[in-house]
Amino acid sequence: MSSPVPARAGTLSRILSVAIAAVVFVGDQATKALVEHHIPEYAVIPVVPGFFNLTHTKNAGAVFGLFSESPATWKTVLLIVISTALLITVVGIVWRTRRLGWETSLGLALTLGGALSNLLDRIRMGRVVDFLDFYVRSYHWASFNLADSAIVVGAGFLILQVLFSD
Repeated sequence: MSSPVPARAGTLSRILSVAIAAVVFVGDQATKALVEHHIPEYAVIPVVPGFFNLTHTKNAGAVFGLFSESPATWKTVLLIVISTALLITVVGIVWRTRRLGWETSLGLALTLGGALSNLLDRIRMGRVVDFLDFYVRSYHWASFNLADSAIVVGAGFLILQVLFSD
């Protein structure tokens, strides 16, 4: 007979994962709304001169602006389909796995929250709002948002789990 502790631990892990995904989703949606209401499009607000600005751009492409200049009319639909398929995969993994390591749970939760937020934006507007602009001298990283950050950090946790797990 199995002990109730692992089931409870698995349930708590799932509840915590859902809470983390929800915080990422709400935080990303709130910051994007603030940017849209308070920063004119293409405006640049220096925060740390020589390193970090707030800006307001719209990204109709994939992560970090990939394919944003593509005029293909099917691009948004393809991004929505791919995002939906990946989200279903992540939810399936979480749902079917009884116990996940904390790194995996955190990685999947961050990825899920970020992906859901960007997917909602693509469905509603066909694009996402990006506003974080990091740079050194004249080299600017592509603008991004909190959802993108959560996805990248979440993927990092998943990669570490794969590389260093038993």
